[in-house]
Amino acid sequence: MNPPDPIQQSAQPAVLPRLLRDEGAPVFAEPWEATAFALTVRLSAGGHFTWQEWAAALAHELRVAAERGEPDDGSRYYHHWLAALERLVVDKRLSDPATLLARKEAWADAYRHTPHGRPVALTEEI
Repeated sequence: MNPPDPIQQSAQPAVLPRLLRDEGAPVFAEPWEATAFALTVRLSAGGHFTWQEWAAALAHELRVAAERGEPDDGSRYYHHWLAALERLVVDKRLSDPATLLARKEAWADAYRHTPHGRPVALTEEI
């Protein structure tokens, strides 16, 4: 891990969590967070949506979460990230809600049926 952020603690807003970093890149709490991040970057780079569209979608999800009274402590940031990505994917007709739900259910089923210590893998195409 790198040393703490050079920005002094007192200069950072108290309500924002500090992102852990390793070699200057963010460290993700779970593998799915890194996957969602990479997929978003790849889809934008591929021209499926602009980074401005992405930023607006994520801002919308964060605003809705705040309106629901969810704490702004960073613990659910990538849940909001994923919700924004799913919304954009549907809005841009890259997929549809039924297909996304079927894929989630297939992964959940694969997870439930995978022996401990083994990698989870889908056995069927959606």
